[in-house]
Amino acid sequence: MVKVIGIDPGLADTGVGIVKGCDGRVSGYSFGCIQTSKNDSLQCRLHRIFSNVQDLLRDEKPDVMVVEDVFFLKKYPVSGIVLGEVTGVILLAGFQENVKAVKVPVREIKQVVTGNGNAGKKQLGEAVSRFLGHDGPIRPDHASDALALAIMGLLRYDRLS
Repeated sequence: MVKVIGIDPGLADTGVGIVKGCDGRVSGYSFGCIQTSKNDSLQCRLHRIFSNVQDLLRDEKPDVMVVEDVFFLKKYPVSGIVLGEVTGVILLAGFQENVKAVKVPVREIKQVVTGNGNAGKKQLGEAVSRFLGHDGPIRPDHASDALALAIMGLLRYDRLS
């Protein structure tokens, strides 16, 4: 049995998805979101994400953590920098809890889960729900994206470990 945690970094909403299974088959899953308030300082928000991820890793003891890699948006470079900061605290939490972390580009996730590296958010969400046998859409979208990461980790566990 393998347990994979997927994390979709975001300052306001960091998606978290956990998948347990063997040989590409899911025996259980859970998901949620770590939310921070825009009224709090950046340091406070980063600390909240770090602490929540660290607690989750300590409680769940996953075999691997798959994190969406930061992508750079030419139009919004500050967003890329902030996502890098969020990713940094997530990776630090993984290191401190001795959990192997793998960063994966969003196109690769889409390719593995949907068969199309250019799939849209809706198509990815539908593929995740279908794979898990979940009725209806998984909300919020960040949690669905995190589950896609976890599914990819489960399907490619031998290559990631």
